[in-house]
Amino acid sequence: MADVLNRILEKKREEVDLARSRVPERDMRERAREKKEGRSLLKALSTPGSGGANIIAEIKRGSPSRGLMRPGLDAESQAIMYERGGASAISVLTDETFFHGSALDLKAVRRAVLLPVLRKDFIVTPYQVLETAVMGADAILLIVRALSPRLLQELLELSAEVGLDALVEVHTEEEWHEAAAAGARLIGINNRDLATFHTDIGRSVELAGLFGKDHVAVAESGIHGREQMEVLMEAGIFNFLIGESLVKAANPEQHLKTLLAPALKS
Repeated sequence: MADVLNRILEKKREEVDLARSRVPERDMRERAREKKEGRSLLKALSTPGSGGANIIAEIKRGSPSRGLMRPGLDAESQAIMYERGGASAISVLTDETFFHGSALDLKAVRRAVLLPVLRKDFIVTPYQVLETAVMGADAILLIVRALSPRLLQELLELSAEVGLDALVEVHTEEEWHEAAAAGARLIGINNRDLATFHTDIGRSVELAGLFGKDHVAVAESGIHGREQMEVLMEAGIFNFLIGESLVKAANPEQHLKTLLAPALKS
C-alpha cells in the first residue's frame, strides 16, 4: 500500500479548512470553553480492572485495509453492549472518508453510556481539539507520527485547557521519547504501522519496558483474543484498545466478558 497516513492527513487538512469556513476558530474556541467536566480516561486506565485488564472498546465501522466491517452498525446499541460487557472506556472513530465514522456516532455514544469516550481521528490542528471538546468527547487521540514535536506539545496543552485527556499514539521508540518529552502521560502503542497497515503485537512487547510509574501504557491494534492480551500483560501492559473483533462479534457483550476473563492455568 502507499503511505496511507499521508493520504489521510492530506484529506484531513482539507476537511479542517472547510469546517473552519463554516464555524470560525474563534467561535469554536468559545464553544469549547463551555464544555462541562468530563469523565477521566486517564483515571479509568490507571489501575487494572476486571481480569487484570482494562479494555477501550471501539466503535469502528471500517478501515482502509478492511473496508466496511459491519453495515448498519448502530453506535448507541453497540456502546451499551460494550458497557454491559465490562469495557472501561469507549473509542469512537469519527473519520468519515476512510473509516466511515462520524461525529454523530460519538455524540450518540456519549449520551448512551457513563464511560469515558475517546475521539479517535487524525488530529492535525488546534481547531480539531476545540471541535473534539464541542462534540462532547472526554479524550482525544494524538498521533506522534502525524505531528511535529512542537505541535504535539501545543495540542497536549490545549487538550488539557479544554478538559480533554490525551491518548498519545506511538509506533517506534523514537516516537515514544517524543511523546514523553511533550508531557504525555497516557501513551498508546499502535501495533499497526500506519504507512503499510501491517500489524504485529510484538511492537507493544518491545516498547513496554520504556514505561515508568509516570506513564500509562495502552496496546492498540491487532488484539483479538485473551491469549494475545496475556502475552502483553506479561510484558507489563494491562490496557488494550480493541475494535475489529468486537465490531465483528455476534455478541459483543459476551466477547468482552470473555476477553476480560483470566485464562485458566493448566
